[in-house]
Amino acid sequence: AKIIRDTLAEFKANKPGTVYFDETTDHLFDVFKKENSVYFIAEYDGEIVGGGGIYPTQNLAEGTCELVKFYLVKKARGKGIGKMLMQKCINTAKDMGYKKMYLETMPELTIAIPMYEKLGFTYLSQSQGNSGHTGCNVWMIKDL
Repeated sequence: AKIIRDTLAEFKANKPGTVYFDETTDHLFDVFKKENSVYFIAEYDGEIVGGGGIYPTQNLAEGTCELVKFYLVKKARGKGIGKMLMQKCINTAKDMGYKKMYLETMPELTIAIPMYEKLGFTYLSQSQGNSGHTGCNVWMIKDL
């Protein structure tokens, strides 16, 4: 929860309607007990530096998962850790039988969006599913 909130604050994206204020951010272990979900932790030099997961968000189209809570601390960025973590999420989603991966983000997260684009995510004109994160206004999807 600390890495997520610190990263959002760093990019001035700590606003209502985001995971910053989502009470489930403090209970990730419980959240990811749900079937067809998983959360990965990224380590660098023996320290937890981030994480990201996939989740069957309510009301998403059949066969679609959401990339969720994907954050890295500053010192872990630019080292390929984010790309490896993304590939792990994408490959795991495929292995779990998902056909598409959806994500919600904000324009403030300037370094994440180009990575999503490079990995084949395309823009949507509106949100999908019911994440409850009304503060996110960039929506993307990828065929797996």
